[in-house]
Amino acid sequence: MALGGGSFTTQNKILPGAYINFVSAASASAALSERGIATMPLELDWGKEGEVFEVTSGDFQKNSTKIFGYSYDHEKMRGLVDLFMGARTLYAYRLNGGGVKAANTYATAKYSGVRGNDLKIIIQKNADDQTKWDVQTVLGTDIVDEQTVATAADLVANDFVVFKTDATLSATAGTALEGGTNGVVSGTSHQNYLDKIESYTYNTMGAVVTDDTTKKLYAAFCKRMRNELGIKFQCVVYNLAADFMGVIGVKNKVTDEGWSEASLVYWVTGAESGCEVNQSIQNKKYDGSFHIESDYTQSQLEAAIKAGEFTFHKVNGDIRVLKDINTMVTTSDTQGEIFKDNQTIRVIDQIGNDDAVLFNTKYLGVVPNNESGRISLWSDLVKIRQQLADIGAIENFTSADVVVEQGDTKKAVVVTSGITVVNAMDKLYMTVTVA
Repeated sequence: MALGGGSFTTQNKILPGAYINFVSAASASAALSERGIATMPLELDWGKEGEVFEVTSGDFQKNSTKIFGYSYDHEKMRGLVDLFMGARTLYAYRLNGGGVKAANTYATAKYSGVRGNDLKIIIQKNADDQTKWDVQTVLGTDIVDEQTVATAADLVANDFVVFKTDATLSATAGTALEGGTNGVVSGTSHQNYLDKIESYTYNTMGAVVTDDTTKKLYAAFCKRMRNELGIKFQCVVYNLAADFMGVIGVKNKVTDEGWSEASLVYWVTGAESGCEVNQSIQNKKYDGSFHIESDYTQSQLEAAIKAGEFTFHKVNGDIRVLKDINTMVTTSDTQGEIFKDNQTIRVIDQIGNDDAVLFNTKYLGVVPNNESGRISLWSDLVKIRQQLADIGAIENFTSADVVVEQGDTKKAVVVTSGITVVNAMDKLYMTVTVA
C-alpha cells in the first residue's frame, strides 16, 4: 500500500507515514559577541586596492609581507603592531591605491605602490637541466618565490608579481622592477572607504588624520551610523572636540620622525576594540613603540578630562591612560555623566548590537508576534543581560527589568529594558581615624 511521507507544516496528514522536517538551528543565539574587531583606512606602499580586506593578528605576524609588503617587525609596520596589541581582527582599506605598478621585462608587480620597486627577478640556468631556467622573485634581499620552467609561458603568478608569459628568458643577476608609485589620498579616498565599510560590523574605527575636515567626516559618519542606523561602534581620531559619546579624541602628539602626529590612534583603536565589555583601559600602560608628548601639569590634566580629551600621562616613569573617556561634554536628562565613560558605551553597544543581531536573524519574519513568540524574545533578551551581569558589566539585574509587549501594529514588538552599568574604580576617598 502507498504510504504518506515528506515534510509537514501542520499535523493534518491523512495517509499514515513518516513526515519529517529537517530545519537548521537559528544562527543567532542569546550570547555575547566577541570584541576585538577594528577597522582603519591606511596609507600603504603595497596591498589590495579598492576593497575592504580582513587581517587577523595571526595573519599579520605570519603573512605581513604578502599582505602589506613588509615583515611585521619592519619600521613601516609600527602603527599596525600597535593596533594588533589590542585588536584581533582588522578590516583594512588602502587609501592610496590606484597608483602605478612597478614592472620590468619579465613581470609586473601584483599591486601598485613604491614597494614594488624593491622587487627584482633573478634568472639562472638550472644546474640539473640546462634546457630549463630557475626564476626567482626577490623582495629586498628575501627570495619570495622560485620556479623552474622551460619558457616564460610556464611561469605562474605569485603573491608579488604577474609574469609576462611572452617574454624571452635569459640569465640575469637581478632585473629590478621600476616605476611603482602610490596613489594620491584625497577626500574621495576617505569617502570611498566609508561607503564600503558601512556594511561591516566592528567595535572601533580609527583614522590617522590631522586635518579637521577629514576628522569631522569620520565623526559625522560615526554619529549617523549610531543614531540613524543603529550600528554601534566608536571612532578614534586625533585632537577633535566632537562632543559625542561615539567619538574618542586622542590628545597626545606622536613625535617620531616620518610618522603622523596622530599615530597614537593606532594603539588606542586596538586597545578600545579589544577591551572586554566588563573592563576599562583607564590607567592602562602604553606599551606601543611611539614616542609621545605626555608632560602635563595637574591643572592641564583636569582641563583635558573636562574637555573630553583621551589623554596619556606619566606615572612613575610609565605612560598610562589618564581616563577612559570619549569626547562627550554636554549632558542631558536622558544622557548623563555616565555616558562620558567608554566602559558605559561598551556595555550599551554590546547590548544594542547583540539584541539587533538576535532579532534580525532569529525573529524577524520568522517567529509569530503572539504571546509565546514574545515570551521567547523576552527570554533571549534576559539571557543576554544575565550574561553581562554574570561577568560584572551590569549589576542588580532581574528578569523583571525586561518587558516585551505587543506594539501598535500586529507586527510590532515593544521592548523596555533597564540596566545599571558597572564602571571601574576611579577615585578613592578614605578617612583614617587614629586613636
